[in-house]
Amino acid sequence: MTLPATTIIDAHCHIASTEHIPRSFIEGGLANILSSLTAQGVQTTMDKLLAIYMQKMQDPLCDTLVAEMDRAGIVRSVLLAADFTYALQDCPLNIDESYSRHREVMRRHPGRFEVFGGMDPRWGKDGLDLFERALREFGFKGLKLYPPCGFSPSDEVTFPFYEICAQYRVPVVIHIGPTSPALSFARTYPFMVDDAAHRFPGVNFILAHGAVNFVEECTMLCAFRPNVYMDISAFQVAMRRDGNADSVRVAVSRGINHKILFGTDWPVFRLQGDQASFVDAVCGAEGPLADLSDIDRNLILHGNAERLMGSVRTGEVPA
Repeated sequence: MTLPATTIIDAHCHIASTEHIPRSFIEGGLANILSSLTAQGVQTTMDKLLAIYMQKMQDPLCDTLVAEMDRAGIVRSVLLAADFTYALQDCPLNIDESYSRHREVMRRHPGRFEVFGGMDPRWGKDGLDLFERALREFGFKGLKLYPPCGFSPSDEVTFPFYEICAQYRVPVVIHIGPTSPALSFARTYPFMVDDAAHRFPGVNFILAHGAVNFVEECTMLCAFRPNVYMDISAFQVAMRRDGNADSVRVAVSRGINHKILFGTDWPVFRLQGDQASFVDAVCGAEGPLADLSDIDRNLILHGNAERLMGSVRTGEVPA
């Protein structure tokens, strides 16, 4: 395994703890895995899969993640705090409590994490106040939206949040593509972001999983919308599907590498490897970034993330 001699920022991670994830969301995703294994003749049960999953989700303070980051050469990671609490009623923590846990991780590991606060916009003013407080007082660096919970990223209910993001100059990460079958996929098409990006040119939008889901649409939006970006998180799905992340190779061949961010989606794929193996899979001799110029590779691995977060005004009251 040969790791790249450059700075790496993982722009798409999560805390490994079931405190932040509804049980229905977890079981929905595992049901798909169980169905696939059963079709292949593998004898297992939902209880066994759930036990394995729970074992991999025991890092609430991100100590294990930091150790993996160190071995992988990842200097900083972005923790995305998705808000499932409006759509699914079985999340152990409410969003306020989840924010507090993320703030605790930032304090425990100074300089290693940034946090994008998730918020279902249908929480209205209460949600808006909490999100702004997290930017101003906690030092959060962005907004995480999860449209499968039941709203479009261009619904008017999201606009007050984008106004806050414009004020503090923070980016917005938006989930694209499938998720747990506990939620709907109907609002996860990338063009559903376009109206918001058009209306709010001062806000940068990042299409999560854009190098894996709807790649043609995501690369087109990145090429022609100045404020639309994408990350390569969940590239492990492409590796499993075609062996060598061909969809990522397609994305980085489109002349938009100033718009693409590296991300692993940790801890979702912990059964497939650790952070060092994922960096190697992308940057190694056979990886999709192997043939890029040093400039393009460095943009994807850290430069674009640094640029997007470099002008934020969190931790202070805007003038």
